[in-house]
Amino acid sequence: MERKSLPDPNDAAWRKSSYSNQAGGDCVEVADAVTDVVPVRDSKVPHGPSLAFEAGSWAAFIGDLKVGRHRV
Repeated sequence: MERKSLPDPNDAAWRKSSYSNQAGGDCVEVADAVTDVVPVRDSKVPHGPSLAFEAGSWAAFIGDLKVGRHRV
């Protein structure tokens, strides 16, 4: 796997998952418009670490969620 430098996640436009709730639990955010990768972070810790997944792998994971292959 090739290592790539990532853009500064603090400059990204983050959006909260529709599965996150307002009570402070299970809050996941993803950054849009980042080329080739999908940054993911805990919205409760916005300046904490983030993970970056290859865009194709993230799309496959989300597709699996939508058809019920994983429990959320």
